[in-house]
Amino acid sequence: MTRETGPHDAVPALRLGTPADEADAALVLIHGRGAPAQTMTPLVDALLEGIDAAVSVRLPSAAGHVWYPHRFIEPRAVNQPWLDSALAKIAGVLDELAAAGIAPERMILGGFSQGACLALESFALRGGRLGGVLAYAGGLIGERLDPAAYADSLAGTPVFLGCSDPDPHIPTGRVEESAAMLRAKGADVDLRLYPALGHVLNEDELNAGRALVAAATARG
Repeated sequence: MTRETGPHDAVPALRLGTPADEADAALVLIHGRGAPAQTMTPLVDALLEGIDAAVSVRLPSAAGHVWYPHRFIEPRAVNQPWLDSALAKIAGVLDELAAAGIAPERMILGGFSQGACLALESFALRGGRLGGVLAYAGGLIGERLDPAAYADSLAGTPVFLGCSDPDPHIPTGRVEESAAMLRAKGADVDLRLYPALGHVLNEDELNAGRALVAAATARG
């Protein structure tokens, strides 16, 4: 039975870096609300600085530059069908990279703001091991978090959560709750809260991201 067409299905991901079938690692970064995928390219450059692996980059794009219309802490139903379409889009990107021969433990999934929420939710639902997850100003999605809704094991995947405390869009309590949920499911979580940072990234967050990417793309 095929899935009904979703609002994001027709919007292609931006492809950068090494073609997937020639790459030995992948970086998937998800944009925030109101921003096109191209706005993530400076973050790609920053995270791949000094990396010598052949990395295939995917920047998924949302219809109208918005993944879902309401706040991420609203009941999931009010963000449908956009949320399910967004989750299917990210799952499809990861599946495509895996089909090209890139091992999951060499894939890094991340995002900023609405994209960070989507990255965390996609990972927690998918489960298993990834090379790493980067969530800049985001948390798991929904009015309440239900452990039963997520995969049984996150298999020690390194997860970085960085956020301002407070953040004008992301409640600190939800970031902390998300970190606790991911740890309980077996992820290796690094949570860092920055007093009065604002809804932006700082150099410490970039350095943490570079370290995670370097570890995931290192050749054994």
